[in-house]
Amino acid sequence: LAQVKEIEAHMLQVVNQLGYKDLKSFTASLPANPKVHVHSRQEILDLYQKYTDQMYLKLPAIFGRLPKARMQILPIEEFREKEASTSYVQGAQDGSRPGHIMVNTSNFEKGTTLDFETTAYHEGVPGHHLQITIAQELPQLPPFRQNEYYTAYTEGWALYSERLGKEVGFFQDPYSYYGHLQDDMLRAIRLVVDTGFHYKHWTRQQVVDFFHDHSAIDEAEVQSETDRYMAWPAQALGYKIGQLEILKLRQYAKDQLGDKFSLSSFHDQVLGAGALPLDVLS
Repeated sequence: LAQVKEIEAHMLQVVNQLGYKDLKSFTASLPANPKVHVHSRQEILDLYQKYTDQMYLKLPAIFGRLPKARMQILPIEEFREKEASTSYVQGAQDGSRPGHIMVNTSNFEKGTTLDFETTAYHEGVPGHHLQITIAQELPQLPPFRQNEYYTAYTEGWALYSERLGKEVGFFQDPYSYYGHLQDDMLRAIRLVVDTGFHYKHWTRQQVVDFFHDHSAIDEAEVQSETDRYMAWPAQALGYKIGQLEILKLRQYAKDQLGDKFSLSSFHDQVLGAGALPLDVLS
């Protein structure tokens, strides 16, 4: 609930700067706003490539260890795009197939560009591609550790990585920054409604209502997200729990080390042993 409140306040700041009095009037304006729409499938892929390329230039400043394998941007095949969402596919460990983001380009006429930048950082660099590929390339780990997956660590790192975009000077476009906050808000809502279902015995309608009260996510997505939390308890909690733990550990390291704190050394420490349960990471 604290996360929802905090992110809501940031979202309101952004829409006020853009000249809207509240989130509802801002959301209502989006379908007709040319600044958040593209005209072709290729334009979506080009934007993902642009965000990825600009982030690659910043990586050496905030990471010591970087993966050898570079990442590609590819479109999801049309035969499965109705069911598939934009996601990362890891590369082959021997380097024969690079890791890639599979981008859903199907909804280019109706969808908005709000979340493209934050998704590029989450799924690609410095998110999933960086973390997973570094783990695959760690010579001292046995193969099962090089390819291990823990939801809170892996999704927590990717969510933490979205914020790094802001720290290195990106999200210059306020619409893109709003999209970043909106995605962070989705993860915060998950903390509330997953716990609502599986601990506080909420009804389905209570979950749907909470979504509508705190986000502009459309009805179809609200329904599918609600199904997901019912069927897969606690998976959705991993994102925020991992992100908040990494932020907490970073603050702890800063407090302990003072002037000796190095962000790139901290990142190398977090990523240097492959995916871990959070207590082991700590």
